[in-house]
Amino acid sequence: MRNTHAIPFSFNAGGRLVELAEPQIMGILNVTPDSFFAASRREGETAIVERARQIVDEGALVIDVGGCSTRPGSEPATEEEEKARLGVALKAIRRELPDALLSVDTFRPRVAEWAVGEYGVTMVNDVSGGADPAMFPLVARLRVPYVLTYAGSLAGGVGAVMCELSKRVAELRELGAKDVLLDPGFGFGKTLDENYELLSHLSDLRQMELPLLVGVSRKSMVHRLLGITADEALNGTTVLHTLALERGADILRVHDVRAAAEAIRIVAKMSKE
Repeated sequence: MRNTHAIPFSFNAGGRLVELAEPQIMGILNVTPDSFFAASRREGETAIVERARQIVDEGALVIDVGGCSTRPGSEPATEEEEKARLGVALKAIRRELPDALLSVDTFRPRVAEWAVGEYGVTMVNDVSGGADPAMFPLVARLRVPYVLTYAGSLAGGVGAVMCELSKRVAELRELGAKDVLLDPGFGFGKTLDENYELLSHLSDLRQMELPLLVGVSRKSMVHRLLGITADEALNGTTVLHTLALERGADILRVHDVRAAAEAIRIVAKMSKE
């Protein structure tokens, strides 16, 4: 069952100490026209606010707002397009849900800096793993929690993943970054078999003693394996969430918050038996 630490992980989100004594949820809110799961897309203030309220009401800790699709094969939005989309969403959410913990899903340092400065975003979720060399110094200076993603293959095994992540964490620490969360990068640069190998060894990453964020929601590792579409992948996603929780996931990044919250409650109940 779930491998917990005697002292739970925590991070500082805009002056608020968030403890991860129990697994938490990051709810996905995409303001893009081309994200791979169509039901996650929102355009217009009314739809955006409705989705943000749903994410919070169903039990998520963080709302992760993305304005540039990272779907394989997609053409990235320009920086101006990304900021325009995010601006509409972040302004509306801040107005209607002023206390919400917001994460910006971006690989662009200037977008991250703007989102934190203009809208009080409290976390940066960078699926590129710091591909832009300006990202690490930025998050260290801003002192915001940073989700570090491993976006490469599993050619060298899980040990190689841990080695690379350790190097990147050391770089962040040297710059003064305090709160780093690890995302193994399911679906990014990995084959179907590599995704499942990584999940089977997820508990090994607990040795790094940093919070683990897992994003498998409705991804190709579900629908390609089962021969279905992303729209049909909720059941498979819930199975993967359960396996990830048992292997030590601290945060689940999800499209379907209610289903993930139910999985967390059931796994927690079994862990106490």
